[in-house]
Amino acid sequence: DTAQVSSMPIPPMQYVKFYSDEAVKKGTAPKPPPPLHDTYSMFGITINNDDAIIQSLESQGIKKLLPSKELDRKKELRKLNHSILMNFLDLLDMLIKCPESNKREEKLDDINLLFIHMHHLINEYRPHQARETLRVMLMVQKRRRVQFTNKFKDQLDKVKNIIQEALDSLPQPQEAMEVDENKAEADKASGLKEGDSEAGTVSNMDRIMCDFVD
Repeated sequence: DTAQVSSMPIPPMQYVKFYSDEAVKKGTAPKPPPPLHDTYSMFGITINNDDAIIQSLESQGIKKLLPSKELDRKKELRKLNHSILMNFLDLLDMLIKCPESNKREEKLDDINLLFIHMHHLINEYRPHQARETLRVMLMVQKRRRVQFTNKFKDQLDKVKNIIQEALDSLPQPQEAMEVDENKAEADKASGLKEGDSEAGTVSNMDRIMCDFVD
């Protein structure tokens, strides 16, 4: 079986223990940190909340190699990838022929700058990726709800058909009255027949007794 690995690391257990059900009910669990208002530090860099999510290269003091207008990101990424490969081959050639040359530092700086530009172009797709991820999540939720609604409607139709069949199988009030009347008449007729047979039996016995007395 394929081992399932979480894409996110496991939270530190020494903090998880503080948030047990009993601690949360008693109110002894540590409170969340206050929200950040102005600035915060991340990886040793001070970040302002008002700054753009994706900052321009110029604002970071990085030389920009990309055109400012009509930027085709796919084309530029291919060009950057090709430039990185070419510079890497040049660096290897330089290390083989003149390993003590100072130009290798320049070549490393060029490769580093190219990687920064490639990373910046990829980061510019992050808002689009977030919107697409949210759109896909909403589509999945909508599809599940539509499937659940359709199944519920099918079950509801089946229940309605069962109830309708049960109602159709019940006798109508007029038919029920006629059945009761017919049954009463049949019981009455059978009672009269039993009475006539008993009366005939009694009269025969009287006749026999009279003949015996005579």
